[in-house]
Amino acid sequence: MASAVNQPILYEPDERPPFLFALGLGFQTIMGAMVAVTAFVAITVRVGDQPDSYMSWAVFAAFAVSGIVIVFQSFRLWRFGAGYTLVAGSASASVVICATALAEGGPALMSTLIIVSTLFQFVLTARLSLLRRVITPTVAGVVLMLLAGTIIASVLDTLSDSVAGASPAAGPLTAALTLGIVLAIRMYAPPSLQQWTPVIAIGFGSALAAALGLFDFQGVMDAPLVGIPDYAWPGIELNLGAAFWALLPGFVVVNLVISVNAIGEGVAVQRVSWRLPRATDFRSIQGSLNTLAVGNLLAAFLGTLPNSLYPANAARTMLTGVASRYVGVIGGILLIGAALLPKVVAFLAAIPSAVLVGYLVVVLGLLFVEGMKMVVQDGIDARKGAVAGTAFLIGMGFHHGAVFPDVVTGIWGTLLGNGMTTGSIAAIALNLMLEASATRRRRLAVSLDDKAWPEIDEFLRRFASGAGWNEASTDRLLSVGEETLVTLTQSATGSESGGKRLTISARLSQDMAELEFIAASGEQNLEDRIAYMSELTETPDERDISLRILKSHASSVQHHKYYGTDIITVRVEKQR
Repeated sequence: MASAVNQPILYEPDERPPFLFALGLGFQTIMGAMVAVTAFVAITVRVGDQPDSYMSWAVFAAFAVSGIVIVFQSFRLWRFGAGYTLVAGSASASVVICATALAEGGPALMSTLIIVSTLFQFVLTARLSLLRRVITPTVAGVVLMLLAGTIIASVLDTLSDSVAGASPAAGPLTAALTLGIVLAIRMYAPPSLQQWTPVIAIGFGSALAAALGLFDFQGVMDAPLVGIPDYAWPGIELNLGAAFWALLPGFVVVNLVISVNAIGEGVAVQRVSWRLPRATDFRSIQGSLNTLAVGNLLAAFLGTLPNSLYPANAARTMLTGVASRYVGVIGGILLIGAALLPKVVAFLAAIPSAVLVGYLVVVLGLLFVEGMKMVVQDGIDARKGAVAGTAFLIGMGFHHGAVFPDVVTGIWGTLLGNGMTTGSIAAIALNLMLEASATRRRRLAVSLDDKAWPEIDEFLRRFASGAGWNEASTDRLLSVGEETLVTLTQSATGSESGGKRLTISARLSQDMAELEFIAASGEQNLEDRIAYMSELTETPDERDISLRILKSHASSVQHHKYYGTDIITVRVEKQR
């Protein structure tokens, strides 16, 4: 019987499945995204009081931009792309603020606001390593939980959607059957069948919906087969009036939420895409954010909504067991092609909501569990538990209009009514409070070479003495510091280490010392090498000896790699 938590990985990101198999997976990868993009754009355009001609153009542009972003996310080209299959599409968090911009100044004002706020996203990505204490695994886990929690209410609300003449029970019955199929495949089917869960479940659900009169084929019949919508490009608003400055903070907050979502999704996808666990590569996440930012600039120039990573990427990989980036490339190309096929778009948009509800309940459930795992595996204690629980409930409270509904009104009321925004802001703020209340860090800056050890030795001895540590604890701390330095200097040799600086910070948390080493990047991840230590030869080389000592003396080792920066966090427990 297949695991109820994680489908074994059949194809890792670097592996290429057979073409027809990848084609089928690529199609099912983008099916949900196509429906979501159509829905989000349609809601935004209608609330923004824009004509149907703009609606057709905005959907076409959104499909094209989303497909391009998905393709480029699949590769790593300099500092762009994640190297994973990451489905992107019009951001649900942007619906309210973009609709307001359309109502205030039309597509030109919306495009200008997207461009300016996207510049903030580029800055955030470039300095992502400075935000490591802000966007922690706890915060990222809360974001994933909020994604599932806030979306599920809207998903379940669509069960009431019906077609004239259909029975009121048709929707719940279709949703129940689709849900049952997904669960049956998930819990009892062999891995070869689990890969096709979305196609099988949505296919059978749609067939039942058609039999019960829920499938409306009229829109499909009326749509042309091939074409590009006629629309005059709205341009960019250069007259930055009061509406621009009033809406800009909201667009910046939405961009921050999109970035936090992307970080959480990037971490989650990396966690489930390999047969053996790997440390999170934050260079991949930086590449993902840069690609999203470029996609948002393109979306702005085409006059459509900004993009975000959709929350089912990790769950889809767990369901299918396929993480190959070639599936993403094929899916992105198919989405670009679908932009030129209005009849295909109309058919997907006609899939009854009840079918999608049955499928998404399981997908969002897996996403919620992945978020909880991230929070717990970060080393949960009473303080982190309070941050995670409080932020999640604040987000859900605002999302359901239960928090000061008569006080928080106007544009801020609509913006804070999105639980993703309020919950993410609450998680970040509470995490900053937790960081500020921690013991003050002591710091030392030295050159990145083995000659710096005497200074580091003296620094760590003073720290241990101030903490009241005994000789055994001090020796363990010094050993960890020395072996971390040795490993860093060996991984950044020659021209890489020349002129580079190493910053060390130390602080005490109860009976645990936390050392943070910030240095120039090397190629290998220390955390991965320690994790695979059991696979190393019984007669290790000189570098492996340092790793073995570090593994035996340190309570935990975390290695975060960013472009241009290595950050190694080592925790050492006080000896009794």
